[in-house]
Amino acid sequence: MPRRLTPERMDAPDVPRDELDGALTFLRQVNARLGGSALLLRSLSRWSRNWPTDRPVTLLDIATGSADIPVAARRWAIAKGFDLRVTGIDAHETTLTLAREHVQHELGRDTDAITLHRADARQLIEVFGPQSFDYVHAGLFLHHLPDIEVLTVLRIMERLARRGIIWSDLWRSPFTALGVRLVSMRAPDIVKHDGRVSVQAGFTLKEVRDIRQRLSLSWCALRCHPTVGRFTLAGQRQGAWKL
Repeated sequence: MPRRLTPERMDAPDVPRDELDGALTFLRQVNARLGGSALLLRSLSRWSRNWPTDRPVTLLDIATGSADIPVAARRWAIAKGFDLRVTGIDAHETTLTLAREHVQHELGRDTDAITLHRADARQLIEVFGPQSFDYVHAGLFLHHLPDIEVLTVLRIMERLARRGIIWSDLWRSPFTALGVRLVSMRAPDIVKHDGRVSVQAGFTLKEVRDIRQRLSLSWCALRCHPTVGRFTLAGQRQGAWKL
């Protein structure tokens, strides 16, 4: 079956704050158990062998949600001796408010390392300009978009990134659908609904390969992670840190 796009309740501008907060809290807990940030950190870990230690490395996180990915990336970098500065963007104002509260709670005095902005992913070149970040990451976001906008945002990611890009999203399969149903059995109703429609909007590996070919992203490797129902398309440009 082709991708099926259905509006997600968490994206509604009038979603009640307490309902959104409960959903984001549940998703943070799930991501912590299932390694939601691990897919990004695996790529960063491989690439960090050539990172400088005398200046910051920059990362843009598109559709940051509650900013659990920026927090995890910052903590990982500190443990490895790197100064990773993360910019998170999201189009939903209430989500950003909750994200700022989460960053403050988790990082305290280190909150300056994470900057959060309200922005539309399809207009980021106008907001930041080409090659504004070392790395650009989009996790569990592009499945919200129709095919043509998926291509648009990936091209924008490539233009924004000096060194590399990471796209992590849902692998559309019966296995993933079953996994999401099991994980969300005790979830808030909004999560149950959005989880189901998210899988329907996910991508098959063939679709991702086709996207990679259309955008000439042969330098990005596709990996499937079936135990968590996700895939990554990630790559660092050859000689990235010689630029």
